[in-house]
Amino acid sequence: MCSGDLRVDSLGSPVARSRWRYAIAVAVTIVAGLASRAYAAYLPWWLAKNAGDALYATMVFWGFGFLAPRARTSRVALAATAFCFAIELTQRYRAPWIDAVRATTPGRLVLGQGFHAFDLVCYVIGVALGVGLELIVRRRRTRGAV
Repeated sequence: MCSGDLRVDSLGSPVARSRWRYAIAVAVTIVAGLASRAYAAYLPWWLAKNAGDALYATMVFWGFGFLAPRARTSRVALAATAFCFAIELTQRYRAPWIDAVRATTPGRLVLGQGFHAFDLVCYVIGVALGVGLELIVRRRRTRGAV
């Protein structure tokens, strides 16, 4: 059973996420997201249009997992989803200073450019991808530890 926010392995010992693995996952996901934009012409239109948004949310999930290695997966997923939704909703706010930030490459990549309701769906899919991958890896590691 879980004790508070700690995950436990099959022997009941607390298990934390590996920060270096999550840092690598963040980096790999960033590369995949940028590649989905750079090679969009080679992807189906729906994937080219939405993969970057979903991978952004997956990267945020990995980032929150890195920051809170002992938090429950459900809490990390909720925090990542809330963060992505907040970023998307801030795109409805227009002011010269934030538009200037969004005009830069880092600003565009982190803050986006304009509100699109379907991006919220992409974020849920992206976080679900991160959750699914985490659970698959955890199950494989737990089976190997027994």
